[in-house]
Amino acid sequence: MGSMAANRGQGGIQQLLAAEQEAQHIVNAAKSAKMARLKQAKEEAEKEIAEYRAQMEREFQRKLAESSGDSGANVKRLEQETEVKICKLKEDAARISQDVVAMVLKHVTTVKN
Repeated sequence: MGSMAANRGQGGIQQLLAAEQEAQHIVNAAKSAKMARLKQAKEEAEKEIAEYRAQMEREFQRKLAESSGDSGANVKRLEQETEVKICKLKEDAARISQDVVAMVLKHVTTVKN
């Protein structure tokens, strides 16, 4: 009778080991599936990022082209404004320099005792 109980115990241990192995296979399969899904998600995200980056680059290039298209006009306008300012400065300098020369001459030629 002791030997039958031992056999039954041995059978129970075998069943437990088999169940444990099966559980390990299920866990491993789940881990593999999870890793595969994560890899797929990462690839999808990278693809979306690349598409977004390309779209932003196209948008940037378009805006750059638009703004540089009229930069010729901007340069022309800036050149005109600068020319006007230079003329104004020359006029002011010419007007003031006469006053300065007169003031210096007066100062230099004034004799002080």
